[in-house]
Amino acid sequence: MPAMSAAALDRLLAALLAAQLATGMLSLRAGSPPTAPLFVLHGLLAGMLLAAVALKLYRSVPSAIAARRWPALALAAVLALAASAALAGGFLWVASGRILVLGQWTVLTLHIWAALALVPILAFHLLPRRWRLLRPPRRTGGLAISRRTALGTLGLATVGLAAWLGASLVERLSGGVRRFTGSRWLPDGGVPPVTTFFGEGAPDLDPDTWRLRVDGAVQLPLELSLSELTAIGEVEREEVLDCTSGWAQRSLWRGVPLDRLLAVARPTSRARHVTVWSATGWYARLPLDEAPRAMLATGVAGSSLPVGNGAPCRLVVPDRRGLEWVKWVTRVEVS
Repeated sequence: MPAMSAAALDRLLAALLAAQLATGMLSLRAGSPPTAPLFVLHGLLAGMLLAAVALKLYRSVPSAIAARRWPALALAAVLALAASAALAGGFLWVASGRILVLGQWTVLTLHIWAALALVPILAFHLLPRRWRLLRPPRRTGGLAISRRTALGTLGLATVGLAAWLGASLVERLSGGVRRFTGSRWLPDGGVPPVTTFFGEGAPDLDPDTWRLRVDGAVQLPLELSLSELTAIGEVEREEVLDCTSGWAQRSLWRGVPLDRLLAVARPTSRARHVTVWSATGWYARLPLDEAPRAMLATGVAGSSLPVGNGAPCRLVVPDRRGLEWVKWVTRVEVS
């Protein structure tokens, strides 16, 4: 592999980290089949980043030790540890062929948190002088990218592709099957596992006193009890809940279609969006034209909705990740 300069490698590492974080954050809300290439790109970038981190450590650590740059080494070690944890978690999730759990968290959840932890560590690492390295040198007529840098980048991309394909091959050999989002399938028809993004517990909601408020850009603001909500007219729909912690399950959900509820409240002519709020403060914002596909569920898998799954009422919205299937709904705001 051609040896690119240290500055070029630093720029490439910064670009790869930014691209990984960007595609990772986008993937948390991407649940429709047309977004599948985003997950492929995220995996390919992960392989390339793995190769670039290994090259950076190979080059930098011996010289830093020889120069006794202990503070820089300590910070670099923390940064490398966070990056390695994020990358290892992602590749382990793929290659294992099954749902891996450590304590109450899946390995994929730990992968996400390790990646998020990289952001402040990386910012501190770049301050105050390293920002200049991230500015590509310019020449008259455009960016200056040397042949050595281009070939080095291509070499890292080749190694990264091999790492990604290798993990996928190991998964296939072990019989693992994932949805295009990377989530592993649970048996159809069951009650989904109880998970939340931040691990928070269920709020204390009494179904007898619970009320759903519908307000905002509507002609008839509402405040409905559970029985008044279900009286609007419930339906059953088979939908896939795809959780960002790494599992997906197809179940039969029972509830009130969101557009039926809005038809009662009568949105004004300026209404464009609907925001569904949880008692915890979590929310999901949908275009108004997506309301016919969404529902406020009160039951799942032939039974009443369990508290851990969002009772008395939760949002069900096809082609969106579980992050936006808001639990413990208390308000629908039209805007």
